[in-house]
Parts: sequence; structure tokens; C-alpha cells
Amino acid sequence: MYFVFMYKLIYIILISFIVSNCSFEPVVKHHGVPFLEKKQESLKINESNINDIRKILGNPSTKSKFDTDVWIYIERKQTQSKFKNLGRMQIYKNDVLVLEIDSYGILKKKNFYNKDDMENIKITEETTEAGFKKNSFIYDFMSSMRQKINDPLGQRAKKAKEIKQR
Repeated sequence: MYFVFMYKLIYIILISFIVSNCSFEPVVKHHGVPFLEKKQESLKINESNINDIRKILGNPSTKSKFDTDVWIYIERKQTQSKFKNLGRMQIYKNDVLVLEIDSYGILKKKNFYNKDDMENIKITEETTEAGFKKNSFIYDFMSSMRQKINDPLGQRAKKAKEIKQR
């Protein structure tokens, strides 16, 4: 009788332990600047400067410098998909903010792209072909240079002739 009670008690403790550790909330992985869409609304073109941008958004995810500075901020959220997809991660928020800053440090242009905008971007299907063919002068020259780099004394060619003659 005592053992039956102990088995039931252990069973109840084990089940309650398992249930208490289960979470019904989905797991969300967040990357980048949180609440990017809301924060970018406070940036004003021709008014906000670099210090304002860093105060509101922090350091950019990516920077590039051409005629003007281009700063890119990213926000991405993923969650586990439904059981039918075997728990693979699914992107449900993907925002990108592109800021152009002039040489004086003033915000000149801002573009905000969300997940729907990115799905509408058209990417060309055309490809660029190499500028030389196998029978061109450049191909012959580069292949002979490669051969001389790999075998400067011509030892491989001599060994290959010896093997063929056997």
C-alpha cells in the first residue's frame, strides 16, 4: 500500500515538473534594432544629425561611404513555425532602414522597407558571361602562366612523358 502511494506521488511530481517546464508561448529570436519602425518615425529629414540617429537607433548594422554616408539598420524576428513544418524557424518580421547622411552629418534621405516591400522587389534573371572563351588568347596566356607557376622547372612534364613511354 505504501509503495503504491509512493509511485503515485512520484508520478504526480514528474508530470507536474514536465508540465511546468512546457511553455505555450512561441520562441522568438530577435536580431537587430527592436521597434525599428516606431523609432524611425522620430527621425526628421534635414533636421536630425548623426548624434540624434545614434541616440535613437544606436550604431548601424552596416555602413558604407560613397558621396554620402549610407547607414543601414536591420530588425528581424523569427519564430518556430507550426508542427506541420517540423519546428523550422519562420521569419515574421524583416525590416530594413536605409539612411543617407551628407558630409555635414545631417540626415538627407531615409527609406524604410518591411517584409512586404522586399517581396515586391524585382530581381533580374540575366547573367553576365565571362569575357574570354577557352580558345581565346587570354585563356591560353593565363593557362600557360598557371602551368609555369605550378611547375616552374618543367619536372612534371618530364615525368608524364616517362610514364607514357613505359
